[in-house]
Amino acid sequence: MSKAKQPDVSYETFTSVDLRCGTIVKAEEFPRARKPAFKVWVDFGEEIGVLQTSAQITTHYDLKTLVGKKVLGCVNLGEKNIAGFLSQFLLVGFSDANGDILLASTDKAAPNGEKLH
Repeated sequence: MSKAKQPDVSYETFTSVDLRCGTIVKAEEFPRARKPAFKVWVDFGEEIGVLQTSAQITTHYDLKTLVGKKVLGCVNLGEKNIAGFLSQFLLVGFSDANGDILLASTDKAAPNGEKLH
């Protein structure tokens, strides 16, 4: 069974998406969110600093295990107000078979702020 071919994306378009490595430095409950979520703060290094976001990751993660975790985030999508909380970046992940999010991460300790190439 053949799969449909995805449209080509230019290298220039790909490099315009600013995906960076960071470390979760703080996480807390987000009871005002419509769907279960955490508030998450990630250190993206000296150039970008610490940014915050809302993330629907409560199925596979708990607050105790998130701090210190290396993650990937898209830092150039603009800001969005989510239930009164300013989301400054998109925490990147994949859906499992049930649609719950698994965070994208690095297998080695890439420096905070390192851009995905």
